Amino acid sequence: MKNFLSFIVAMLAFFFVQAQFPIHQRVDTPWQSNYRSTPARLNDLVHTKLEAKFDYDKSYLYGKVWLTLQSHFYPTDSLALDAKGMEIKKVSLQQNGKDLPLKYTYDSLVLNIKLDRIYKGKEKYVVYIDYIARPNELKVEGSAAITDAKGLYFINPKGEEKNKPTQIWTQGETEATSVWCPTIDNPSQKTTQEFYLTVPKKYVTLSNGKLISQKLNTDNTRTDYWKMDLPHAPYLFFMGVGDFAVVKDSYKGKEVNYYVEKEYAPVAKKIFGNTPEMMAFYSRITGVEYPWNKYSQIVGRDYVSGAMENTTATIHQENAQQDARELVDGNIWESTIAHELFHQWFGDYVTAESWSNLTVNESFANYSETLWDEYKYGKDAGDAQNYNDMVGYLGSGSGDKNLVRFYYSNKEDMFDAVSYNKGGRILHMLRNYLGDSAFFKGLGLYLTNNKFKTGEAHQLRLALEEVSGVDLNWFFDQWYFGSGHPQLDISYSYDESGKKVNVTIRQIQEGSKVFKLPVAVEIYNGGKKIREKIWVDQKEETFSFAYQSKPDLVNVDADKVLLCEKKDNKTIAEFIHQYKYAGNYLDRRESIDTCLKNQNDPASQDLLKLALKDKYYGLRNYALSKLDLKNPTVKQAFEPIILDLVKNDKKALVRAEAISVLGAYGNASYKSLFLAAVKDSSYSVAGAALGALMNIDEAAAVAEVEKIKNQPAKGKLGSTLLQVLIKKGTEADFDIVARNFNAMGLSQEKFEALQPFSQYLTKVNNTEKFKAGIDMIINFREAIPGPYKEQVSGYINDMILSGLINEKKKQQAGANSSAIKEQVDYIQTKM
Repeated sequence: MKNFLSFIVAMLAFFFVQAQFPIHQRVDTPWQSNYRSTPARLNDLVHTKLEAKFDYDKSYLYGKVWLTLQSHFYPTDSLALDAKGMEIKKVSLQQNGKDLPLKYTYDSLVLNIKLDRIYKGKEKYVVYIDYIARPNELKVEGSAAITDAKGLYFINPKGEEKNKPTQIWTQGETEATSVWCPTIDNPSQKTTQEFYLTVPKKYVTLSNGKLISQKLNTDNTRTDYWKMDLPHAPYLFFMGVGDFAVVKDSYKGKEVNYYVEKEYAPVAKKIFGNTPEMMAFYSRITGVEYPWNKYSQIVGRDYVSGAMENTTATIHQENAQQDARELVDGNIWESTIAHELFHQWFGDYVTAESWSNLTVNESFANYSETLWDEYKYGKDAGDAQNYNDMVGYLGSGSGDKNLVRFYYSNKEDMFDAVSYNKGGRILHMLRNYLGDSAFFKGLGLYLTNNKFKTGEAHQLRLALEEVSGVDLNWFFDQWYFGSGHPQLDISYSYDESGKKVNVTIRQIQEGSKVFKLPVAVEIYNGGKKIREKIWVDQKEETFSFAYQSKPDLVNVDADKVLLCEKKDNKTIAEFIHQYKYAGNYLDRRESIDTCLKNQNDPASQDLLKLALKDKYYGLRNYALSKLDLKNPTVKQAFEPIILDLVKNDKKALVRAEAISVLGAYGNASYKSLFLAAVKDSSYSVAGAALGALMNIDEAAAVAEVEKIKNQPAKGKLGSTLLQVLIKKGTEADFDIVARNFNAMGLSQEKFEALQPFSQYLTKVNNTEKFKAGIDMIINFREAIPGPYKEQVSGYINDMILSGLINEKKKQQAGANSSAIKEQVDYIQTKM
């Protein structure tokens, strides 16, 4: 599951700064004494055969399911199935061609069945259930990763919403498959499956496994038969139905398909086309060939998360669909594609035995993004991904949680920055400690030993120990079964008479916990270096290193792999040496950060000029974005370099940032440059140019908006267009403003646009359009995941909507008083 954590963290940071609202965490504590054991396996799923028909008018599924089960070990005469919010019509035992009715009780969540006799360990039996699933009538709450949990979703089922396709898709994680299919809904179960999906014949379907046959029916429907021969967990069941284009690809003779809305068919391979190469890469590094018989990816409208790794049938949210112009800036969805694919090994092939061990699913998928970027785009790209994920964890406020934890309020709480970001960084440290060969061979052994079964952190440790021959109990106790991270203060002193440098490392994190850290230290004289390895395992300790001539740099954590916060007390000169000679992405970024804090210093300015030419575009962009143009020396010295980046940098995103910075100069001589850039094929470049033009010539910017406002505009161009229309547009521009606001989806960008959009609505007198605008704000509010809804709702109600009411009341004395009263009343009903 690729979630919204990065968006949520950024949004709440902005929210706190802008509104000064307290960010509340859950205060309930009884769960802290409630041990979350792995559910006892009294019965095992063996096979699931489902016949499903869909009622689009009622948003119902009419289902018939045959469940083959067996007693796990102990004899049993009963069966408990998860079946949420259903109407149960019939329960029976299928035996020797006979249909034997069974007694049962049902409380709307669990179907308790009395079997016909006692079944011994491993003795199979088949239960048949005829039922109706009614997902829209079930009240459930989602999480930060999954914003809703009703399992089965009918999107625009009656075709009443203009410009939205009619679709059906499912979301099983964590335990929502049981909303539409009775099952034992926990991750420790594994079952093969056969699904017969009857749908209007104009639609295509997608499910797990292979499409075996299609049968046309006399009522303009078609029944598609999907078969999954290999066992997987019920939360990974999937059904997708809709009017999709199916773009075909392949990997070693296996089907690889991309289900997209038809307008995106021409660019589907530009979005998803690296998938076969990813499959080859992940097969190679794990030593386990892609284990399933096909891999398809589908894009679902209004999807409740980022993406989900249903076995052989991943679903992505609609933001995955990018047009050709968006893709000029790079594929924003590539990391998610990599993340979900790696789950086919870690999560699907071997599944966390309980949500407490979610790390063996999500930490691996998170880390796969770093692995892919490193392989495909170079070490700097991988290190940048790794660093950004570490920052996401450090900013999440989750440092008090174990990675493997058996105490939590709700299973959805496991889908957080600890299971994802922190777990991925722990794997990065483990890889560095063991070395690539042992690390990846250990992963392969873990997968092979537990294939089509479940796994937990202990099994991962044992596999890595077996391959490497190295004891890892200390590492797992500290990082998997412990919480927090080190906070380091590093200082240096030089003893010229004794020809040695003393490095003092203090662990300043709160409490008595001391982390044990294997650390590489590199000592530089010019470009030459000596590498030492040390163990840091005290609250404070000093390490001494001899030298012939005083070093230019001592670089602690030379590989830049530690998950930590640190204060590294180097001089500017030492950081500059680090930038030039140490070479890792984080070496250079740390140096840039130091010089950005000292922009009055000539040596820092020289380093920042180098940074604007850095080999990695992300660091060029970063340095650009942080230049202090209020400093006249910086402003003058850097202008020609920035102009050169605008004209010549090969990366569209760097050119866009450079245009934004150049626009802040307010220099009218750049008008022709900005006018030309507004027509650039990159949305980012065009949007930055429009914003820069607005800074120097508002009339010219508005004229450009008039030319392009009816054309597709996404990303930076869409948001800048929206800003100009909000500021300078009229009520007549409502449809365009609304379209661009809606197109932002559930994003930080849209969150920041709430205030200006509400200001624009003060210009809107047409009550129906005004209500439509309010509905857009409310829809955004309601889409925020449950744990954060309180804070965001408070901000939107108390700041955005209340402010809009006040502005509208000021207008109420005029001729439109009755219409304005209706508008005010409408807002109040939504609060």
